[in-house]
Amino acid sequence: MAKAEFAAGIFGKPSVLTDAAKNFLAAIIASSDDAIVSKDLNGIITTWNEGARRIFGYEADEIVGQSILRLIPPELHHEEDFILGKIRAGERIEHFETTRVRKNGEKFPISVTISPIKDDSGRIIGASKIARDISDRRRADESRSRLAAIVESADDAIISKNLDGIITSWNRGARRLFGYEEHEIIGQSILRLIPENLRHEEDEILRKLRAGEKIEHYETTRVSKGGELRAVSITISPIRNSRGEVIGASKIARDVSDRKKVERMAIEAEKIATTGRMAAAIAHEINNPLASVLNLVFLARQEGVSKQDLQNYLATAEGELERVSHIARQTLGYYRETGSPSEVQLHRLIEEVLSVYRNRLLAYNIVVEATFNDLRKISVRRGEIVQVLSNVVSNAIDAMPRGGKLSISTTQLAKSDHDGLQIAINDTGCGIRREHLGRVFEPFFTTKGSLGTGIGLWVARQLVERHGGQISLSSSTDAGDSGTGVTIYLPYRGAQGETATAESKAGI
Repeated sequence: MAKAEFAAGIFGKPSVLTDAAKNFLAAIIASSDDAIVSKDLNGIITTWNEGARRIFGYEADEIVGQSILRLIPPELHHEEDFILGKIRAGERIEHFETTRVRKNGEKFPISVTISPIKDDSGRIIGASKIARDISDRRRADESRSRLAAIVESADDAIISKNLDGIITSWNRGARRLFGYEEHEIIGQSILRLIPENLRHEEDEILRKLRAGEKIEHYETTRVSKGGELRAVSITISPIRNSRGEVIGASKIARDVSDRKKVERMAIEAEKIATTGRMAAAIAHEINNPLASVLNLVFLARQEGVSKQDLQNYLATAEGELERVSHIARQTLGYYRETGSPSEVQLHRLIEEVLSVYRNRLLAYNIVVEATFNDLRKISVRRGEIVQVLSNVVSNAIDAMPRGGKLSISTTQLAKSDHDGLQIAINDTGCGIRREHLGRVFEPFFTTKGSLGTGIGLWVARQLVERHGGQISLSSSTDAGDSGTGVTIYLPYRGAQGETATAESKAGI
């Protein structure tokens, strides 16, 4: 059939159409992505366009003159009787979704619109069909359904909001975590979930979202319907429309209260262990001056001691007792934790830790080299940083049982993204095997066997990061070049929980 006849056959009333109009319509049909097919009232295919060839796989000369049933799975042949009945009655069938079969036997979903074709007298002589392959749409629908089911059944709270901070969706995990039913919270401000002292976070979050930024695994506090504070880990992603414009945000919130509790317990346990280690070292420090005092008292009691010798003995004993007093004051300073940061000179803390471990260092024949460049004070929690330094120094001593060198230095960093102090602690010990390096900051991982708890470095990282800093480790076991280096960076004004800058904050 010629293109002009094809168009006329489908659209009817050929006498009304000019040749130019017929050719124009035929060109539209030929170039359509949809399958456009016509058939007579016996179901015999009479026309077949390029879209039909692409969708069904048949060339026109293979299918024209064949029954439309070749395109219909056997179990759906009854549909054809229904369709022809509608067509004979002059009815149109729109967007009928069903299944059809390609030349290679593959079944696929399709949406069909079927219209009656009439001749010049208005008599129905056949039907035109426009068929669209909806496989991609079905797959997308199924994917969306699966995603919706995953979201709804997830243990985590999954929430969406618009750029005004109004909640637009709410899953069962959100109900379990925060206590609100869907109808109670959708349409409400996200601020209902944020404690009053943290509501300033929302402005920063919206700023990042409008810039298209994603916020991952931010740990903060949120409040439930009952007023209970919840420790949560949150990931926030921008939602974009078809034009790529940010129109809202999706948020996944995980309750980490139990994990935080375990972490606090582990940190407290490690503090106790650190206290024990340092107490043993301090006991050694105190034993020496006390032994000297006892010896001086013994000498002072001897007969025939001159007044001058007695004065000398007492002066020396007084100096030794002052040394004991100094050690006691220093020790109390380690653990008199107020919970708030204070201004300190970092090298002072390092010197105090080294003085505590002096006897162990001497007993192991370890030489200490220290270089300090930190005249500017830094704001830290004194006890926590001493704990970090004590863990690292203790590990270094354990790694050098036959002697070696411990190098410690502090360096000021004055860059736009790193304005703070860097501590480098290096030893010439046995080193850590390469396959273990990736796990050294994991809780309960140790290379010391029964001698280690496996949480010292993990706790050290928690405390350093609590101050807004970073800790890293490198090591080598190569003969002649073995040893471990620990680098700690502390900003002059760290995150420190309640004193974090707005730039570093994010949340729901």
